[in-house]
Amino acid sequence: MRQEDVVGLTEGLNHDSAAETAVVIGATGAFGRVIASKLLGRGLDVLAVARSKSALEALQNELPGIRACCADVASDESTNVITRALTGPVRAVVHGPGVGVAGGILNADIDILNEAVNIKVGGLLRVVRATERHMRQGSRIIAIGGHYGLEPSAYAASAGVANAALVNVVRQLSLGYGPRGITAHVIAPGPAETERLRAVAAARAEQDGVSVQQVLNQMLSESSISQFTKPEQVAWAVSLLLDEEAEAMTGSTLMLDSGRRRGLP
Repeated sequence: MRQEDVVGLTEGLNHDSAAETAVVIGATGAFGRVIASKLLGRGLDVLAVARSKSALEALQNELPGIRACCADVASDESTNVITRALTGPVRAVVHGPGVGVAGGILNADIDILNEAVNIKVGGLLRVVRATERHMRQGSRIIAIGGHYGLEPSAYAASAGVANAALVNVVRQLSLGYGPRGITAHVIAPGPAETERLRAVAAARAEQDGVSVQQVLNQMLSESSISQFTKPEQVAWAVSLLLDEEAEAMTGSTLMLDSGRRRGLP
């Protein structure tokens, strides 16, 4: 992908500078589109951040009213790009970019593992640093993680490693920004009904020598309610965390895993 296609596009900057902004990273993904729509419904100015200009243009056609910012949070250049797109107070940062599937831990591609941590953790820190001057008391830092970060699996290496690191970093951010009244949270969905789920299932199927459908059936059986998480449920959780009462949850992880976690707490 050419650099000019990845970093440097901001569109729709003619807006009310007094409006509260929600910065949504990974806005063109399965979760991001639904989250952006939910936050628009709350009356927020949504700055949709993604790497692909064409995907952002399609999202703007789908959700009139959002603003687009083309930036790759895996790169340090994204910090300045996002900062330039901000003109008013930031109510929330919602960090939910996708990462590559590295396969099982026994044969995982280490470069993909490193890139996953860079996107999940490095990307979150870049976005927070881009927006921190615009955040104020009551602002939220919300990272979309995943239950594999808390419930390790031998077949989802990148999701497990990157999301475990994300949980730790969000806890640190809650401590660092707490004195300013800014709270930090992780939402941890279980396997969700997305294209990425099939990629994870395919990696597990290859490792175990079974079909993808057999893996999907096994994943369903791991849920106490035999369900996958839906993007709409993740968007609901994001909206919930914007309520004033949610500030007591700072530094913690909100599990949306459909009853998959076996450990305590």
